Amino acid sequence: MIDLRLLQTLRVLHAQGTVTATARALHLSPSAVSEQLRQLARQVGADLLERDGRRLRLTEAGHVLLSHADALTAQWERVRADLSRHDASPYRTLRVGGFATSVGPLLAPAAQALLREPRPVRALLTETETDRCYRQLLSGELDIAVVTPLSGSPSSDDARFDQQPLLDEAQDLAVPSGHPLAGRDHVELADAAGEDWISAHHDQDHLARALCTAAGFAPRMTHHANAWHAVLDMVAHGLGVCLVPRLVSCAAHAGVVRVPVHGDPRPLRRVLTCVRRGSHEQEGIARGLAALRARAAQVPAG
Repeated sequence: MIDLRLLQTLRVLHAQGTVTATARALHLSPSAVSEQLRQLARQVGADLLERDGRRLRLTEAGHVLLSHADALTAQWERVRADLSRHDASPYRTLRVGGFATSVGPLLAPAAQALLREPRPVRALLTETETDRCYRQLLSGELDIAVVTPLSGSPSSDDARFDQQPLLDEAQDLAVPSGHPLAGRDHVELADAAGEDWISAHHDQDHLARALCTAAGFAPRMTHHANAWHAVLDMVAHGLGVCLVPRLVSCAAHAGVVRVPVHGDPRPLRRVLTCVRRGSHEQEGIARGLAALRARAAQVPAG
């Protein structure tokens, strides 16, 4: 018999890359992770890992087991979904994570709505970057993630995840008032090719660079800030321009004008929900996904 808990450790190791990172994700000690991996190797009767310098990598047998592990884990999530239908407990706890600008417009209102239902669900919210969301889903730290796919993100058919569109969020060009582009009803991204640009936090920076490259230029990133209020302060003081998603409010920055960006294709940020494959029918997760979809339908993001 194979212990599914040990299979999960192998999956997290493959995603995290090192025993230390795996231990941190699973809230275990590195020695406990190593012992679990040795137990798994004994259970299957094959060497699953080999040294590659200071790192461990999967052997051929390890890759074979990993391919089956995804299917086995997804089936176990479906079993949990069936069992959840027979759970009479009125209490549910859900762990939901998402990128910074999704929290105010999407996650927080959905969490509030879940608390007001006849059978309340308590959603514990975490602000986290997209690339971490996938790892946190695998380790069990999150049940639902709201993500924006980036270069290097798991593909839509990745066997570990179930990713579904939530909304398509338009991007506007934020410019200082008095800027030559501020009076237009719309612009093309290429109109700002010669401008100084302000780099926002990790996820948005990747998106802005990709959209500008698709428009035919590499943006000259001159300044950087992680918080949107700091980015918009720089714009208001004439230090550069940036792409700002519709979920971000500029109301507190009187010196910033947001101009809709047109183009073919139009610059959009696709927002997805992501859960562990097979888990979407578990009652708490299903209700959380429904609350997020209901909220997204009310958000003027396009």
